[in-house]
Amino acid sequence: MPKKIPMRMCVGCREMKPKKELLRVVRSSEGDVSMDTTGKKSGRGAYVCYQEDCLLRALKQRQLDRALEVNLSPELTEQLKEALTKLLVKTQHV
Repeated sequence: MPKKIPMRMCVGCREMKPKKELLRVVRSSEGDVSMDTTGKKSGRGAYVCYQEDCLLRALKQRQLDRALEVNLSPELTEQLKEALTKLLVKTQHV
């Protein structure tokens, strides 16, 4: 029997994709929001495609805020954009 692939929805484009193809952003119980590159951090998670336009749409439409049940500060929004940009550069050079 083939192994079941866990699917998650991108909060930006609302498409279902395999979990491994998405970036997880997580809010811890303390309320800290961070990137979860391992996919194993505990807390409330939201998934975004590895595409800048998906992240920007998710931020602009406040989808990430809603999914994580938190108000993202402008500083945190910038940190997420920078972190995603760095990740995109890494994944494209692999």
